[in-house]
Amino acid sequence: MEKQEHYAEFRLRVRDFLDHHLTPDLRRAGRLMTSVFADFEATMAWHRILFQQGWVAPDWPQEYGGTGWDIQERYIFQEECKLANAPSLLPMGLQMLGPMLIRYGTAEQKEFYLPRLLSGEDVWCQGYSEPGAGSDLASLKTSAVRDGDIFRINGSKIWTSYAQHSNRIFCLVRTSKEGKPQQGISFILVDMDAPGIKVDPIVGLDGRVEQCQVFFDDVEVPVANLVGEENQGWTVAKYLLEFERGGHNFTIDLKKQLGKLHRQMAETRGINGASLETYPVLGSRLADLEIDALAVEYTELRIKGANSAGENPGALSSMVKLVGTELGQAFNELSLDVLGPAVAPCQLEALEPCYDGDIVGPRYALTAMAEYINNRASTIYGGTAEIQRDIIAKQVLGL
Repeated sequence: MEKQEHYAEFRLRVRDFLDHHLTPDLRRAGRLMTSVFADFEATMAWHRILFQQGWVAPDWPQEYGGTGWDIQERYIFQEECKLANAPSLLPMGLQMLGPMLIRYGTAEQKEFYLPRLLSGEDVWCQGYSEPGAGSDLASLKTSAVRDGDIFRINGSKIWTSYAQHSNRIFCLVRTSKEGKPQQGISFILVDMDAPGIKVDPIVGLDGRVEQCQVFFDDVEVPVANLVGEENQGWTVAKYLLEFERGGHNFTIDLKKQLGKLHRQMAETRGINGASLETYPVLGSRLADLEIDALAVEYTELRIKGANSAGENPGALSSMVKLVGTELGQAFNELSLDVLGPAVAPCQLEALEPCYDGDIVGPRYALTAMAEYINNRASTIYGGTAEIQRDIIAKQVLGL
């Protein structure tokens, strides 16, 4: 069979699966997403469906629960899920921690954590940033002092996505103050129900709770939960960050946003009563964004190719993260300009998947403002745009 025929048949098989398993409630939860996270209950319901099908971790090696799909099949699957409004899965475990454990975890850690991660029994959050250590992550102060076969952790982490739903957290902690700051950091796995942990939710501008602050007060963690060598966690952390920055598929998100913008422009009328898609200035802005999105797509394919060859994405992750997030913000800004006053009503209750009441204004404008607000953070989380430019300058340009 020709490859193109194979991929066409694979796409039809994915669509058939989505048609049979994506319920109206799950599709609604995906359609109402205003950030990288969907409604938690819908997310986990979809996670369990994919796990039963064996499709929950397409990017993992097959021996650890991956699908064995090639790069094109994985891309098709991600694209069809996005276009069908499937809820996104939580990235902290499947996208970030899983590949890191496969690379750096002990045999015992892989045997225990990976199956639970695949099944959804464990929900992970990421403990990297602190109130005084965000972009300058090496300055973190949360300490882990060794006492026999345990560590005692004290300090706090902030902007911890979905910590209120998680039963485990992977953390960067300071285990030594000697040498360069990066040399005294360790990577450790922590149970969220351990005595001494407190989670404070942070309400976002859109009225939802996605971020939290997590406090550690003499939290005892077994030394066996250390990943990699003590004081060498910076190497582990950088590897995981490459998957955080490069594992997100910006191309598919941008294509979906492009389709939404086309619909918004077609259905919104200007002062002369004509569709906004006939306005040359708006059309020119949209065309520029579409060209930039195509450049991101080719760069992401290079990253996928490197991953398929057993290589890590390196500085390409920073390039995609930088351009993809800034381009996403540009799409949001154009959307607000197109919709105008239709985005003004605050209708937070209408963004809940279970809401069945009336809304103010056109339905295609419902999520636009919340998407804009949430996406302002995209050039900060996962490493700020300034940090990504520094990485590119050093690793690509040799400056």
